[in-house]
This record gives sequence, structure tokens and C-alpha cells, in this order.
Amino acid sequence: MESNNTRPVGQLNPNHSLLKYILLSIVTLGIYTIVWHSRISTEINIIASRHDGRKTANGALVYLLLGVLTLGIAIFVWEHNISNRMGAEMQRRGIDYNISAADYWLWCVLGAFIIVGPFIYLHKQCTAMNKLIADYNMTG
Repeated sequence: MESNNTRPVGQLNPNHSLLKYILLSIVTLGIYTIVWHSRISTEINIIASRHDGRKTANGALVYLLLGVLTLGIAIFVWEHNISNRMGAEMQRRGIDYNISAADYWLWCVLGAFIIVGPFIYLHKQCTAMNKLIADYNMTG
């Protein structure tokens, strides 16, 4: 007998916060940044992989190894892809919030010229992940 139970096997913790990201990144001299990117890549894979059949590369691997080997290009590609994947999964789940690669390029890359742009993007990314995790914890 096969079960169509879509409930999650385990609960994810929706505690992404821009303030926490900034403070822990400062205190750990940037190490938390790597941990955070690894965490969101793992979470998006848990949430979306069974629906879209894709797998996002581990953020720590991208930032520590591939980013160095490609002179940072891999980081741009990874952020572009994860932003689009988060947006597609939110749309699939019917969550009323938008995030896409356009947000990454406009806020994080071009917005760096106005200093606050990357922080606005990170806030959008935290909000998107928290909404995805809350929905995943409820519906699987």
C-alpha cells in the first residue's frame, strides 16, 4: 500500500535574519557567510528537488573552491541560479512573494554602488527562505 503523504520527514528552522547574518558574519570574520550559503543551498534542495528535479551546488563549495578557481564568476552564477530557483518554487507553491535573478543583479550587484543594495537583496533572500520553509513545514 503506497502512501501519498507529502508531509516533510523533518522540520526546517525558518530563522533566517539579515541582522543575524550581519552580526554573525562580523563576529566570525566571514565564516558564517559560508555556513549560511551552505545552509540555504541544502534547504532549497530539501524543499524543491523532488518537484523540479534539480540540485543546487553546496554554497560553501561554490564560495570556497569554485569561486576562487573561477575568479568569482561561479559565485555570480550560483546566486543567479538559486534566486531563480527560490522564485520558481515560491510560484509553484502559490506563495505571494517574488524573488528572482533580477533581484540579485539589480540589488546585490548594481545596488552595491548605493551601498545598501546587497543588504536589501539579503533581506529579500531571508524573507523568501523563511516563507518557503514555513510552507514546506506545513505542506511538505
